[in-house]
Amino acid sequence: MPKPVIVFAGAVYPGQFGPLCDYLRKAGMAETYFLTTPGHRQRHQDKGAHILAFQPDGPITGAQSYYYTAKLERSARIGRGLLLALREFQKSRPIDVVVAHSLWGAPHFLYDEIDAAIVSYVEFPSFHAHGWDPAYPPDLSQRMSDKNTEMLHFHQALRSDLVICPSHHAKTMFPPTLRGNIEVQLEGLDFGPAFAPPPGPRPFTIGFSARDLSSAKGFDSFVRIVDRLAREGFDARFIALGGADGSTYGYEQQWVQRRYGGEVADFCTHLMREFPAAAAVLERPGKLPYQDFVRELSQIDLFLYPLRHGVANWGLLEILGRGGCVIAPDRGYPAELIRDDVNGILLPDDIGRWLDTIRALRDDAARRARLGRAARVLGQAHTLQSVAPRYMTLFRQAMDNRARRLGAASKPCVDG
Repeated sequence: MPKPVIVFAGAVYPGQFGPLCDYLRKAGMAETYFLTTPGHRQRHQDKGAHILAFQPDGPITGAQSYYYTAKLERSARIGRGLLLALREFQKSRPIDVVVAHSLWGAPHFLYDEIDAAIVSYVEFPSFHAHGWDPAYPPDLSQRMSDKNTEMLHFHQALRSDLVICPSHHAKTMFPPTLRGNIEVQLEGLDFGPAFAPPPGPRPFTIGFSARDLSSAKGFDSFVRIVDRLAREGFDARFIALGGADGSTYGYEQQWVQRRYGGEVADFCTHLMREFPAAAAVLERPGKLPYQDFVRELSQIDLFLYPLRHGVANWGLLEILGRGGCVIAPDRGYPAELIRDDVNGILLPDDIGRWLDTIRALRDDAARRARLGRAARVLGQAHTLQSVAPRYMTLFRQAMDNRARRLGAASKPCVDG
């Protein structure tokens, strides 16, 4: 059977599927290409000639012409540029599958316009489905804008030959009538070696690690726990890894701007004002270069991941895949990964239970090590090598779906 030709599409490379694209090509599993914007193509052209460029039909960063349809407008600019590039590609090479990020590789202009199966990757359909903290709600304008994003994703679920979501939790955010065309598969990661803490005496370290120090990731819950522990004199080092600024999966940054009128820079600064005992002990190094980030991870004895809203947290999986001991909520995405007291600890949203478990784990190094070893085993099921065959099965499934759809469309209608 000839190797399928698969084109991944996204305005950012490596982005969501860059490592998978490169891996499938190097492993000889498929003939893969990655279509990205000219700037990203230029920055990464050393990765190989399979990194190609498409030109969006206008600017895709910054404000669009109408706030309420900004993401639709940006997606249209991406989609039109992508369509023209794929048509040009097909003049010299047939394509079996196009794998497109639902927003940054928006495929909605491709339906019925190119000769290939179309796979859409949707992280989650809308913030309405994803959820946010009621303490930091969206305003009417944000809710109205979100409806257009949901519309775009529902359309892709209807028209794509296959939709891939990163978790079962994400899949449940779609209406039941659309779930039949949705498959679950998280992208593959490269965890590197297991944690090897530096030798010598050091303080017991409790950490939080996420892309952003946001409400959705549960950073405010972490700060409350640190504040309680600090006020009771708990002997430990506390550190939070992640960016305090930038976009998040919630509306807390806008809430801070509305409340303080620019006096307070971000949500993290707000929390430090609200919880001074935590502010006095919590290290916040901000975004770190990857090697420095990994070095900090290796010095954390116990990770708290009090996730509130999320559908696939790569930061959590990286911790588990490197052998970290994690406490997480007993609901949502963490409960898909973690088995309680096997490869981590799952707890209800009860701060007293979290505090008791933290104290117990501090005094039980053997239990922490056992949980970390099992977490490392869990992580190996999510490496690129492990997930690549599953992705190839999904891409062939999309090709079969397209063939059936075209076959059904070509049959004449016979009146009874």
